[in-house]
Amino acid sequence: MYDYNFILINFTRYSEHTMILLNTDFQQIKSLLARPAHILITTHTNPDGDAVGSSLALGSYLRKKGHQAEVVIPDRSPGFLSWLPGHDKILVYRDDPQRCNRIIAESEMIFSLDYNSFSRISDAETFVRASGARKVLIDHHLYPEDVFDYRIAVPDTSSTSELVYDFIEASGDLALLDRDTATCLYTGIITDTGSFSYSCNYVRTYQITADLFRRGIDGEHIHRLIYDTYSEDRLRLLGYCLSERLVVLPEFHTAYIYLTRNDLKRFNYQIGDTEGVVNYALSIANINLAALFMERDDYVKASFRSKGNFSVEVIARKHFNGGGHANASGANCYEPIGQVVERLLAILPAYLDSLPSVY
Repeated sequence: MYDYNFILINFTRYSEHTMILLNTDFQQIKSLLARPAHILITTHTNPDGDAVGSSLALGSYLRKKGHQAEVVIPDRSPGFLSWLPGHDKILVYRDDPQRCNRIIAESEMIFSLDYNSFSRISDAETFVRASGARKVLIDHHLYPEDVFDYRIAVPDTSSTSELVYDFIEASGDLALLDRDTATCLYTGIITDTGSFSYSCNYVRTYQITADLFRRGIDGEHIHRLIYDTYSEDRLRLLGYCLSERLVVLPEFHTAYIYLTRNDLKRFNYQIGDTEGVVNYALSIANINLAALFMERDDYVKASFRSKGNFSVEVIARKHFNGGGHANASGANCYEPIGQVVERLLAILPAYLDSLPSVY
């Protein structure tokens, strides 16, 4: 429980969010960074804009502080993020596991960004868990696994990118935040808030965004690079999702979309092509719960979204062995897609009283 009286008393020195940061393990982490170190930055599988943006930003900042910092992601990031400054230096574990394992072994500190359990880093999990490096969490998801030596875990924030900004500010190093680093942080914030359409009812989010603009970012250009570079196949896949694979259950205020492996093959699926698709189901009037089920080679990726006070984090955690945020969660399910969909249908009656129309 945060001491908000303490926060208010010290408001003249720090913002509220920075004080919350200081009530985590921030001071100890800062002490560990007092001398140059070999540092590994990791993020979750199927990395999104916040995962990649926050990792690149932290890596850039740490290198400016004299550290040797490497960013390793489990698998490739979406093509619409490839323009980010420093993206070409990211190492992909599945592309070169031997090199990545050497880096893990040599690391003195391992930062875990935008995930709360080592299970989220896929094939790298075993080696990271076995590492003797100090393990540092910077994340905004609920229920972090109790495996980290130090934690900056603040669920009531828009994105991990916002927490990285807070970390840089609390360290007294905003002067090191250049345009490229600010661009990475802004990308993380806008992608994790749907361009400020959810998870963004915090004054602090807009204060940080304003400062990123003061550091020279081009918001319109960044938006075009992220949202206006779709392939024809991606648009046709979206049309197929809405015309052929959307199922609406008005009696449960629920809608879901499902895609089989053959569907993805038909539209030449590339990583990132289904980004944001689940939100179309949620945009229907009187729909408060939306899901996307996507069949991959050896599992089904499930994404859940909700409106208002209904928590899909509970749905993902209790019924699909997943997790995330109250209004945005996910899971990987190792069973046929039909069974995954049936599981959702089976649990909906139990949540009927919690899924009233918000209108």
